[in-house]
Amino acid sequence: MQTDTELKSLRIDRTRKGSSEQRPVGKYVAIGLIAVLVIGGGLFAYQKLTAAIPVKTVQVQSPTSAAAATSDQPILTVTGYIIAAHKIEVASKVVGRVAWIGVEKGDKVRAGQTIVRLEDDEYRAQLLTQQGQLANLQAKLLELRNGSRPEEIAKAKADRDEAQADLENAKVSLNRTKQLAGEGVLAKQALDDAQAKHDGMAAKVTSLQRSLDLSVLGPRQEQIAQVQGQIDQARGGLEYAQTQVDNTLIKAPVTGTILDRNVERGEFVTNGFVGDKGAKGYLVTMADLNDLQVELDINQSDFPKLGPRQKGFVTTDAYPDKKYNGYVQQVSPEADRSKATVQVKVKVTNPDEFLRPDMNATVSFYNPAGATPRDDQKQTAVVIPAGAVQDGAVFVVVNGQARRRSVKTGGTSNGGIVVQTGLIGGEDLILNPPSGMKDGQRVTVAQ
Repeated sequence: MQTDTELKSLRIDRTRKGSSEQRPVGKYVAIGLIAVLVIGGGLFAYQKLTAAIPVKTVQVQSPTSAAAATSDQPILTVTGYIIAAHKIEVASKVVGRVAWIGVEKGDKVRAGQTIVRLEDDEYRAQLLTQQGQLANLQAKLLELRNGSRPEEIAKAKADRDEAQADLENAKVSLNRTKQLAGEGVLAKQALDDAQAKHDGMAAKVTSLQRSLDLSVLGPRQEQIAQVQGQIDQARGGLEYAQTQVDNTLIKAPVTGTILDRNVERGEFVTNGFVGDKGAKGYLVTMADLNDLQVELDINQSDFPKLGPRQKGFVTTDAYPDKKYNGYVQQVSPEADRSKATVQVKVKVTNPDEFLRPDMNATVSFYNPAGATPRDDQKQTAVVIPAGAVQDGAVFVVVNGQARRRSVKTGGTSNGGIVVQTGLIGGEDLILNPPSGMKDGQRVTVAQ
């Protein structure tokens, strides 16, 4: 009985899904499979990432003189703007209202051509006043220079002769009165009256004689000089008034093109203070478009590359197929501290109707063939294909790896870009390195 009981206890209970000892086995198998997949995928990805990239290379040639490499080739390329060498804002010398304006923006005008006319009624009235004053003074001067007329001299002489006759009569009367007074016939008072009359007539004769002498002599030179000075003053006032009238006609100072028109008919112009909504200070802006420059801001590090009257080619974004000659005409005497640049103006020697002020322009400076290089251009350099440079650096192959090297370029040459520093020659240079290439990445040279 005991044996049967023990046998029954050894029976397998099939109603249970599994024992606790069987569960960990399946779990570990699943983890193992996942680990194998992860490791395998990682190895595959690593092999893909570290696989050598096929590249094409070229051996860098031995260095040459940078000046020789860039002879007749640009040593510096800078972008700026075309400007008129002399831009003129034509203003009025007088105050007035615009009566007529005969130009539009873009019109070509000749030097001396009338472009604006102001109302001139007031100025012409002042001119007439000055003309009248001058005529009056000129007549007075003529009178003084001609002296007294013969009729005036004759009248003065007749007046003197009449007074002389009266004096003779007074003298006879005085003598008679003296005789009678001495005889006691007449009182002493009668003698005094006769003497006074005689003396008065003598003084009158003297005065009329001097008037006759002055009539014969004519005016004093001081009087003539005084009137002559007044005439000169009046003539100056007349010329000023005429100038004011002439200034109502505003003329083009030079031959050129109208760049801007600032006034309309009926507007008031002034030569003094100009308000925002008041009188206009200038009428038109013009310039000679045959005298053009390119305004450039040269970095201070590049400024030593340029010399006096350095030559260059000028091109524009609007007409890239057109090339113009130019040379350095003006260098600013001071640098711009905020931008670390020096302003340079390049004269365009052969401008045409395609060039317009404020156009973008690019100037490529170069040294002419046979020119002696300056000290700053006597460094060694190598020439490499243009496609090898990316973001100021190149890649060279060293022991199967791409190594990034920063380079300093200095213009272009027939063979490509001139590299002044960063390469010494003999390196295996990667041509057209793929985007995203990293320093140290494995490469294989394609045949």
